[in-house]
Amino acid sequence: MVSFVGAGPGDVDLITIKGRRLLEEADVVIYAGSLVSDKHLGFCKENADLHNSASMTLEEVIEVIETSVDKGLKVVRLHTGDPTIYGAIREQMDLLDEKGISYKVIPGVSSFTAACASIKKEFTLPNVSQTVILTRIEGRTPVPEGEDLEDLASHRASMAIFLSVQEIDRVVEKLAKGYGSYDIPVAVVYKATWEDQDMVFGTLRDIAEKVKSKGIKKMGQILVGNFIEGAYERSKLYDPTFTHEFREAIK
Repeated sequence: MVSFVGAGPGDVDLITIKGRRLLEEADVVIYAGSLVSDKHLGFCKENADLHNSASMTLEEVIEVIETSVDKGLKVVRLHTGDPTIYGAIREQMDLLDEKGISYKVIPGVSSFTAACASIKKEFTLPNVSQTVILTRIEGRTPVPEGEDLEDLASHRASMAIFLSVQEIDRVVEKLAKGYGSYDIPVAVVYKATWEDQDMVFGTLRDIAEKVKSKGIKKMGQILVGNFIEGAYERSKLYDPTFTHEFREAIK
């Protein structure tokens, strides 16, 4: 059996219990070494066969998996965060399907929720935003038509922008055009939940300069929207004047 496991954003304790158990039982572990904390490897069996996929091609990863499965070994493909978000797992699963190799996917804590938790905010505030957009700026990997940052920002939803902090100037310009303002709150969280986590707060007007002064060029999650600061309405869930299935309104 092959298990795609989300290792979480950085803190090794943010992997799921199920993911940790699979890691402990694995005979072969193929891990995303450029992003996954190497502390996770301390939970592997002493004789586990470890492969750092940072220097491997898709075909080489699949070859290791196929060879291991043929030997009846348990394989864990360890991805950072949640493997279903920017994890490049679809192409791996499609090849496994072609070869008749079964697999399962174990979700993990994503860096976007970890970053929001780190700044102690909530993406979905009443009367502010009930939508969260996960996206990235185009680079060597293009984005489909209609998914440019400027277009997405026009919805004024809460945003979590991956893989883009190295292009902070372009990000800011596109967002400002979409929002129609530079006075939109922004937080950049560097290496959310890692021991050297850092964060920068500002607006579209000044965040680029602040990020550059910190020297943040990678592994920074960009959070954008009025959920970061400003007024919001109280939730109906705990409003004493609101009736729902489990509680009558207080007259």
